[in-house]
Amino acid sequence: MMVPVRCFTCGTVVGEHWEAFDERANEGEEDPQEVLDDLGVDRYCCRRMLVSHTDLVDVVAPYQ
Repeated sequence: MMVPVRCFTCGTVVGEHWEAFDERANEGEEDPQEVLDDLGVDRYCCRRMLVSHTDLVDVVAPYQ
């Protein structure tokens, strides 16, 4: 669905980085690791939240 606002493990706000990460990583601009480094997401638990997220809102929206 929507990207979580906070990391499930440490509670750091990660939702604010989603749009920039999604745009830069999907355009092929850089490696996702470099994008996360540039955004300042240092913890591996927070990185997991962004890298493993799948945006399903377009898939689920017609059924609501």
